[in-house]
Amino acid sequence: MADEPSLGAAVREPSSAPTLPVTSAEKANLIIHYYRGEIGRMISWRDRIDRSSNWAITVVAGLLSVSLSTPTSHHGVVLFAMLLVSLFLLIEARRYRFFDVYRARVRQLERYYFAQALSPQDGLSPDWAEAIAKSLRQPTFLIGYREAFFRRIRRNYCWMYLILLLAWTLKISTPKLLPDQPRADMVHSLAQLVDNAALGAVPGWVVLAIVGLWHAGILYAAFHKEPDEGEFAHGEVHV
Repeated sequence: MADEPSLGAAVREPSSAPTLPVTSAEKANLIIHYYRGEIGRMISWRDRIDRSSNWAITVVAGLLSVSLSTPTSHHGVVLFAMLLVSLFLLIEARRYRFFDVYRARVRQLERYYFAQALSPQDGLSPDWAEAIAKSLRQPTFLIGYREAFFRRIRRNYCWMYLILLLAWTLKISTPKLLPDQPRADMVHSLAQLVDNAALGAVPGWVVLAIVGLWHAGILYAAFHKEPDEGEFAHGEVHV
């Protein structure tokens, strides 16, 4: 009598891919669950963006209180705050590029599927799902680092830099807020202002030039807008 095949020698059935939705009910169910998943990922990256903004605001508040509360504090504390805020800005611009990918997918579904289901309109592209499928097959960033950098400056960081610039100007133009200076309310000459702006071995005019150029770039970024494209051309509610 031939030996019966053991359990380990049993022939395994080849694995198959999950069955694709066929009926309209299955497709609707798929889209609803996919939409919820993209909403979750978008919220996750939005939370990361908010965290970096909150940390930047905390740094501004903390270092300003240290710098302006006592004349023994050097004006370099405010410059250090500018440096830290710039670091948070770089991190947030990178996070925003990821957030924008998921935000664009969510807006595609909302504009072309859910809005059409609620109130159908003519003239919308019939192949709207192709952009989402292409993004799923080969995810790519939709905006460059420069544009993300400018958007975050325009939304939040221009105000932080403005506050820091005003605080630094007040610090170097008010002798009684600086160590080893006369108890005068304001400087009496441009030369004294330049001297107060010195940072160690770095002359004051160099520090003033660097700070001025940096904030001129911030001002340009705050007012410069790229042509509206994609979902930014539809509606006024943007992040």
